[in-house]
Amino acid sequence: MKPEHIIEAAIKIAKMGGEAIRGIYLQGDYQREIKSDNTPVTSADLASNDIICQQLSLLTPDIPILSEEAADIPLAVRSQWQRYWLVDPLDGTGEFIAGSGDFSVIIALIENNRPVMGIVYAPMTQICYYAIAGKGAFKRDSEGEQQIHSKLMSSLQTDKLRFAVSRRQDPQAVLNLFDSQADAELVIMGGAALKSCLVAEGKADCYVRLGPTGEWDTGAAQIIIQEAGGNLMDLALQPLSYNLRESLENPNFMVVGSPHLAWDELLN
Repeated sequence: MKPEHIIEAAIKIAKMGGEAIRGIYLQGDYQREIKSDNTPVTSADLASNDIICQQLSLLTPDIPILSEEAADIPLAVRSQWQRYWLVDPLDGTGEFIAGSGDFSVIIALIENNRPVMGIVYAPMTQICYYAIAGKGAFKRDSEGEQQIHSKLMSSLQTDKLRFAVSRRQDPQAVLNLFDSQADAELVIMGGAALKSCLVAEGKADCYVRLGPTGEWDTGAAQIIIQEAGGNLMDLALQPLSYNLRESLENPNFMVVGSPHLAWDELLN
C-alpha cells in the first residue's frame, strides 16, 4: 500500500490520539510517572499511544509499529523490517505538564531506513503538518490546506537568522554554536517537531537540538522539512537515518530551511 493511499487515514488516527490528549489536558486530571530514562510520561501519552497503535494495526496489519512508549524491541527483530510505523504519541510531554499547549502527535512511515511519510498534529491548535516523499509538504488548519516551503536564504553572513528555541532552552547555548550571530532573532515554540515545522513553513531559519531525543521525535519532521525544501541533519550535516542501531537515541541535530548554504562554515 503506497503512502498516498493511507495518508488521510493516518492523519485521522493522529487526530484521534490528539483529541484524547486534548481532553485530558483540558480536564487537568492526569497521572505522571518518571520512566527509566528519567523522562516523564503521563496518562495522556499512554492513552494516545493505545489509540494510535490500535488504529494503525487495523489500518495496516502487516506493518509493524515502533512507538516511544513501546520501544523495547531489539535490533535483531527491527532489522528485519523494511517498512514500519514510527510513533511519538505525545511529543512535548514537558510542555504538556507545564501547561504551554505546545505539544503534538507524531506518526512517520519509515522505508529502508528513511522516512517516506510524516504527520505532526498539534491538538491545541488543531494544525496538522504532513508530507509524502516526492509529493510536497502541507499545512492543514481551520482555514484550509496549503503547501508549505522553507525560506531560502541568500546568505548566512548577511541575512538575519531566526532560530526556533523552546521556552526552557538556554538560547545562548544555541547561539554559541554559530559565529557572529548577535543579531539573531529567537522564535519561541515548545516541542521538537513543532519547532521543525516552523522551519518547514518559513517562520524560522534554523532549529538546533542539543540533548537527547529519540528517532520517533524526528522521523515525521525530517520528511516534512525535506519536502518543504530544507533538511534535518546531524551537526556533521548528514541526514539522520533510522533503525540502524541498537540504540534509538538521535545525535544532536539541526533543522535548516536553506540546506544549500554553507552551514559548516558558520558552525563553531
